Amino acid sequence: MTKIANFFTELMRRYLPDPFVFAIGLTFLTLLLALTVEGKGFIEITEAWGDGFWNLLSFTTQMAVILAMGYVLASAPVTDRLLDAVVARVHQPRTAVAVATLIGAVGSYLNWGFGLVIGGIVAKKLALKVPGVHYPLIIAAAYSGFTMYGLGLSATIPLTISTSGHTLESKMGVVELGQTIFSLPMLLTALAVLVTLPVLNAMLHPKPGQPVKEIDPALHVESKGAAVESEDFGGITVASRLNNSRILSLLIGALGMVYVVVYFVKGGAADLNLVNFFILFLGILLLGTPQAYVAKLGEGIKTISGIVLQYPFYAGIMAIMAASGLVGTISQVFVDISTPETLGFWGLISSFVINFFAPSGGGHWVIQGPFMVDAANAIGAPMPDVAMSVMLGNAWNDLVQPFWILPALALSRLRLKDVMGYTVIMMFWVGLIYIAAILLWGFLG
Repeated sequence: MTKIANFFTELMRRYLPDPFVFAIGLTFLTLLLALTVEGKGFIEITEAWGDGFWNLLSFTTQMAVILAMGYVLASAPVTDRLLDAVVARVHQPRTAVAVATLIGAVGSYLNWGFGLVIGGIVAKKLALKVPGVHYPLIIAAAYSGFTMYGLGLSATIPLTISTSGHTLESKMGVVELGQTIFSLPMLLTALAVLVTLPVLNAMLHPKPGQPVKEIDPALHVESKGAAVESEDFGGITVASRLNNSRILSLLIGALGMVYVVVYFVKGGAADLNLVNFFILFLGILLLGTPQAYVAKLGEGIKTISGIVLQYPFYAGIMAIMAASGLVGTISQVFVDISTPETLGFWGLISSFVINFFAPSGGGHWVIQGPFMVDAANAIGAPMPDVAMSVMLGNAWNDLVQPFWILPALALSRLRLKDVMGYTVIMMFWVGLIYIAAILLWGFLG
C-alpha cells in the first residue's frame, strides 16, 4: 500500500500542474475535441466559449458564499468545541486519518458545502494535535469523504428529479427520493463507503520510521480577533456596544430562522440559496455578535480565491461541450453498447469522463441527463438506476477533480500535487464500490 501511495504521489508531484493551469489545459483540450471530433469552426466554438464564460456566475457566487460562510459555521465556538472534544480522544496517526475521513464523509452526506469545510478543519486540528500525522494524507482523506455527497441529503440530481416541474419531467416523470438516495441499494452503497474508506485511508499512512510531512504550526495560527472587542480610542462607545451586541445578533438570527421555518411549512423545497441563507443566520447566532461574525467571515473569505478565478473557466468548458454536441457524442458511444441492465454502468463510466469537463452536478445533469433519459426510454432501463449512475459518476470523479478540491487546498495551504496521489488511490477504491453497486442494481433490481 505504501509503495502504491508513493508511486502516485511522486507521479502527481512531477506532472500535475496547479489547478488553474489544469483548467486552462482542459479548455484547450475541449476546444480541440470540438474542432476535430465535431468538425465545428474555431470562431463558432470561441464565441460559444466566450458567451458561456459567465454562465456559472450565480453558481460561483453561491459556492463562494457557502464556502466562506460554511467556514464560519464549521469554526464557530460551539462547533470548534465539539471538534476539539473529538480530536482530544485521538492519539495515533492512522486513527487521525480515519476520523478525518469519517467526519468529512458524514458532513458531506448531510450537506456537501458543510462537509467540504468541516473535513478540512478537523483534519488541520488532528494534524496539529497528533504527532507524526502525514499532513497531505489527512487532508486528502478528509476531502475523500466528499464523495458521499452523491449519496446524501444534498445530492443534486436526485433532489432535482424529485421536484415537480423539473426540466425532464415530461420524459421521466418525478422520481421520488425513496427510489434513489433512500433506496436499499444506495443506502447499502453509502454504508459500504462509510465503513471501508476510513480503513483504506488509514492503511495509506506511512509506517513508523518512514518519512512524513507534518503540518507547519506557524502557518496555521488561529486568529483570535473574533473574540476581541473593537478598540476605540475613546473607550466604550455606542458604536462599540452595537458592534458587540449579542441582542442584535440574536434578533437578526432569529428572524432568519423564522423565515426558514415558514418556508418549509409552506412547502418550499431546499435549494442552494436556502442552504446559504440558513448557514448565514445560523452562523450569526453561533458567533454571538456582529463583530465576531465579520471577523470570522474575513478568515473564510481567504479560502475562495481559487473558486472566483477558476469556475468561469469551467463554465466556458461546459459551454463548448454543449454548443459543439461533444457531450452527446461521448454519451452516445456508451448508449449504443448498453442493455437495460448495463445502461447504468455505462452511464456511470461516461459520467466519470464527462465530469472532467462539466464538474457541477446540476450543470452535468443538464448536459448528460437528456441523452441518458432518452436512452433509458428507448431500451426500457429503470430511471432511478440511470439517474443515480450519473450522480455517482459525478461524485466518483470529484475525488480527482480540481474544481472541488480547491476549498480543501485553500484551508490546508497545500498544493494539488501534494494530495492528488492519495485521492487517485481513493478514487480507484470508491469506483469499485460504485461499479459493483450499479451493476448489482441493474441485474438484481
